Amino acid sequence: MAETVESPMPEPHLRERAAFGAGGLPVLAVAVVLGLAGAAMLLVGILRLALHPGTTGMIVLVVVGSLVTLAAAILGGGLMMVAPGEARVIQFLGRYVGTVREDGLRWTNPFTMRRKISTRIRNHETAVTKVNDADGSPIEIAAVVVWRVTDTARAMFEVDDYHQFVNTQTETAVRHIATTYPYDAHGDEQLSLRLNTTEITDQLSAEIGARVEAAGVEVIESRLTHLAYAQEIAGAMLRRQQAGAIVAARTRIVEGAVGMVQMALEKLAEREVVDLDEEREATMVSNLLVVLCGDRDTQPVVNTGSLYH
Repeated sequence: MAETVESPMPEPHLRERAAFGAGGLPVLAVAVVLGLAGAAMLLVGILRLALHPGTTGMIVLVVVGSLVTLAAAILGGGLMMVAPGEARVIQFLGRYVGTVREDGLRWTNPFTMRRKISTRIRNHETAVTKVNDADGSPIEIAAVVVWRVTDTARAMFEVDDYHQFVNTQTETAVRHIATTYPYDAHGDEQLSLRLNTTEITDQLSAEIGARVEAAGVEVIESRLTHLAYAQEIAGAMLRRQQAGAIVAARTRIVEGAVGMVQMALEKLAEREVVDLDEEREATMVSNLLVVLCGDRDTQPVVNTGSLYH
């Protein structure tokens, strides 16, 4: 189980909230109607003034047409397109007023500034980094983290660049995990980078998530993509692993051979096939162990004399 990692970052000052807005299609229809009406008033007023200069009614018509056209332009200025997997962060006079997440044509206060931010799932793969593990051995490690923005306000205003923030914090967490655990375990209860991949990646995800939470980012998962000893010690570590494997295999062979020899002696004694004294029993055990534990085929020797010669 991954340990709970406390966030090393300060508490955020902003939280995402829904911004005031409405469906864009009705507002678009009203803006088009107003724009056409204002344009028609302007055209008629200008033409009448050209034919009858100084007419008060036509001057009023031109003024009203200008105001209607301006209102249509202002109303249309609040329209915005929101694609799936995107959001719009709304600011009014520099202050954060909310976020629009509904996709499609939306309308909000036309005097606000709207900034686009992606809420899609992304991944970041770190470069292969050389660090020292918990035992001091140089290793090469790299990881990939899958993440997405869950709080647009924090992502936009709590950090300068949330992309770079996630990248930097991911590399920092990978380095910390690599220096916390050894490459290979030296005990049954000790975690290692090579053998306990699930536990290590869970711990890595928890640590990255704690580091990027202040930026409104959620870590979905993380995985180690590269793990190896550094080139300068790779050969020596490979020989050590091979020696460990040989020792483990030999241990299994000896344990099996001792069991088979014991079983053979018990069967001979149970069935009274031959009565062996200690010297002949020791000789038989030695021969059986040589046959069973040898790494090559044995050459049989036929004894044509007695058991003692």
